[in-house]
Amino acid sequence: MNIVILLGVIITLATGLPVLLQILKTHPKGLLVCFFAEMWERFSFYGMRGLLIFYLTQHFLFDDGFASGQYGSYASLVYLLPLIGGIVADRYIGTRKAIMFGAILLVAGHGMMAFEGNPSTQTLAYGGAVYDIQIDGRGDTQTSQVVVGGQPYHFTPAEGGGLTITDLPANSAIPGTLAEGSYELTAARDPMGVNVFYLALSLIIMGVGFLKPNISTLVGQLYPQGDPRRDSGFTLYYYGINLGSFWAAVLCGLLGQRFGWSWGFGLAGIGMLAGLIVFWLGKPLLQGKGEPPVPALIKQPVMGFLNRESLIYLLAIVGVGALWFIVPNHNLVGTGLIISTVLSLAFITWFIIFKCDKVARERMMLAMVLVFGSVIFFTLFEQAGSSLNLFADRNVDLALTSQAVTFLGIPMGSPDQLAAAGINTANWWSWIDTSMSASQTQSFNAGFILIFAPIFAALWVWLANRKMDPNPVVKFGLGIIQVGLGFLVIVWGANSGMVDDAFRTPLILLALLYLLHSTGELFLSPVGLSEITKLSVPAIVSFMMAVWFMASSIAHFVGGMIAGAAGTETVGGQVLDPAAALNTSLESFNTLGWVGVGIGVAFILASFFIAKWSNGVNEPGNHPGPSLTDAGREDGNVARPDATTTG
Repeated sequence: MNIVILLGVIITLATGLPVLLQILKTHPKGLLVCFFAEMWERFSFYGMRGLLIFYLTQHFLFDDGFASGQYGSYASLVYLLPLIGGIVADRYIGTRKAIMFGAILLVAGHGMMAFEGNPSTQTLAYGGAVYDIQIDGRGDTQTSQVVVGGQPYHFTPAEGGGLTITDLPANSAIPGTLAEGSYELTAARDPMGVNVFYLALSLIIMGVGFLKPNISTLVGQLYPQGDPRRDSGFTLYYYGINLGSFWAAVLCGLLGQRFGWSWGFGLAGIGMLAGLIVFWLGKPLLQGKGEPPVPALIKQPVMGFLNRESLIYLLAIVGVGALWFIVPNHNLVGTGLIISTVLSLAFITWFIIFKCDKVARERMMLAMVLVFGSVIFFTLFEQAGSSLNLFADRNVDLALTSQAVTFLGIPMGSPDQLAAAGINTANWWSWIDTSMSASQTQSFNAGFILIFAPIFAALWVWLANRKMDPNPVVKFGLGIIQVGLGFLVIVWGANSGMVDDAFRTPLILLALLYLLHSTGELFLSPVGLSEITKLSVPAIVSFMMAVWFMASSIAHFVGGMIAGAAGTETVGGQVLDPAAALNTSLESFNTLGWVGVGIGVAFILASFFIAKWSNGVNEPGNHPGPSLTDAGREDGNVARPDATTTG
């Protein structure tokens, strides 16, 4: 039995049963449908997310820079497409139909991810000759060897760069040491496998675009306006998001890296199918909520036999084809984000200068400061799926025990530790495996959120009752400081000598990093969306919500670039020089850490000057919507505060 699964069961039972009982006792039955549907959707999404960087580097043999860029492009588009899905649902098909359509696309996409195709191969060219790289295993058991004269040989990093092939015969056709730049590595990939992979990503991106914003909106629609149960309902729903994320990392990560990529991705797909079935069967419990705003409108023919609803679905499928072209082109995604950012900032600047009175102007400027803070925070935070995942695989000792031990008569240890102690591990239920796969470390964040979210919720209420609740700018600053400190914990631990002979740091340092990142998230993330809806002028609050999500998209893209810069040379998907990989990661983490701490401190200092820009928007009874000048006053749709949740 894997110890992570065992601990997960304990955490789930301890925290989940009270949540389930509360939903059944005091909330609309439709919340249970949304809870489990979104839990399974997040299970599928985070199950795939935890494996993606390893799939790119170990299956397709992409280098760290390209793989991190692809990860950043994918995550960036995942956070950009919900803007379109929300608009389509609000104006035409309603949230329920949008969720169903998105879920179907997600099932198809995750199902395709289970198709691996033929494994990629790699060759080493030197002196006009070509030598195969033999690759065996995956994850922490993967090994790569250079085949010379029909025999495989291990390799190590050469002093000053390059590689040294060990135990070569004296008369070998290739020298034992190859200087850096004297050889060339070339990967050959299965075209079918690559094309199916990018099509799967495109389906997932479009599916998330239709599902993610609308299932959160549907939760809000279950409660009448002013219903005091609404905030509690969203808290319980947020628990479901993190429960799905937690088990995705635990189970999909274990299967994907230990038994095969198709097992991990396939389990993620099964999870999404379960979510689709739950939502479909639970329609009666929604009590008619989430239906199209004007049902007759979507049934009207617009192009021959096609009505408006069918045309929307058809255009979405065409959009999947466009994404199939866009996703592999990292630079194209970046160019689109730059253009969108410049145009958005130009419009907001014009609006603030010419369309706002003093109160509205100051509130809008404060909203933009918070948007900037979210870009910084999530650029650092979202290293989790790329550089931190690779760091866990290459430079972290993932065993929880140093040797085999016995607890209540049950042997505990990694398979190697138990074998060294002469303990039979044939029966999986008779011993506890204390090792983790690298992708399972992605469960730390969700696990900490499950534990600490109720504590923080009570803390904010306690502080508010005593008029000690920090203002949003201070909370943002403290959140950014914590995400920076998380990286510095790794650096300080490694520099103090907490590195073994294999250039691995202890797992506790990575756990502390994720603890600080999780508490930082609880300081910043729940506050952000609420403040944007309060501070923005009603006429453009929907646009400001779009800017907020675009900030997350930018953060993922920039985060991918940073992770790529921290990459190191690999041969056959295996890092060539673990020492160089560790040093490169520590340099990157040190920079990220101090940048985070510095910007967080700047936010706290700035709060003394700009917190007053809120003009009392958070005071009880104060109308959240700033006014426009007479010249700029106009009607507009106000985005619901419950339209989206984090996660």
